[in-house]
Amino acid sequence: ISRILFAQLFLFSSDIVNSFLLSIIFFFSNGITVSTFDTKETCEVRMEKTITSLKDSFNTLRTGRANAAIFDKVRVDYYGTKSPINQVATIAIPEARSVIITPFDKSLISEIEKAIQVADLGLNPSNDGKVIRIAIPALTAERRKELVKQAKTMAENSRTAIRNIRRDGNDELKKQQKNSEITEDELKQETDKLQKLTDK
Repeated sequence: ISRILFAQLFLFSSDIVNSFLLSIIFFFSNGITVSTFDTKETCEVRMEKTITSLKDSFNTLRTGRANAAIFDKVRVDYYGTKSPINQVATIAIPEARSVIITPFDKSLISEIEKAIQVADLGLNPSNDGKVIRIAIPALTAERRKELVKQAKTMAENSRTAIRNIRRDGNDELKKQQKNSEITEDELKQETDKLQKLTDK
């Protein structure tokens, strides 16, 4: 898990301009075709999105501290439309284990409470007619084990997604080589690059 999160910080540290300039230098100095560059760039972007999605998923895990991100997947029935909770209310963290949710429309309090309960976050919201208060319970040994299990599942799903992206990239490169768009040497070079990208 830590390797995946570490990769997010460094894999795409260069900005778009520098990346483009480096690609142009590489193109003219090595003779690599634009199509192989596009394939690698496409894979990089897809892998980056996978890592970002994993980080967002980690943020939704409920630990012993209050975190607004745990409500990201909560959807509230807003006049027949399922809306993210942050579009119908503000979420404040006044204390380490306390959350206060203030609806923009007070008539939505019951719907917001229901949405939180349906989301199965293990939380018990209560309201005073104006705001919803939630006390974040301390982690139990059982909850810790559950969190580890969920995190491992999320990480493995992301690893699988990244391997599938590598496979798609390799298939595209093989197709280009078959169509005589790249040479066998270029195919090997680019597949090696995709493997190194996957291993990060």
